Amino acid sequence: MIVWKDEYSIGVEHIDNQHRHLVEIANKAYDVLENQFYTDKYDKIAEILDELKGYTVLHFRDEEELMTNLKYKKFLSHKVEHDDFINKVKSIDLEKVDLNQEKYLLDIVNFIVDWLVSHIIEKDKLITQDNL
Repeated sequence: MIVWKDEYSIGVEHIDNQHRHLVEIANKAYDVLENQFYTDKYDKIAEILDELKGYTVLHFRDEEELMTNLKYKKFLSHKVEHDDFINKVKSIDLEKVDLNQEKYLLDIVNFIVDWLVSHIIEKDKLITQDNL
């Protein structure tokens, strides 16, 4: 489980709100992982992955628009990281997920949390650090 911290804020309200929503998606995945009442978690996992795919496309578009407007010098390398994230999520094989739901769900939760926290702190904060 991930808890939003003020240190994740980049100082742009709509981007920070989107980051909070991504944290909520990660927490949904964690809740499914921990919920012992779901004997088959496949449908929940597929829903979370669909939401993650759709929302990251929207979020990355908005964040890339912000970078363009600010004439952010590291835009291209930042965009590559966004594209890599989307490709990684799209490449998740749901057939493999279905065979070992707990393992893949844990992998998904860890991937989202690790990437999100490190990306926000190490990359996204740089967008506004010198530009606002």
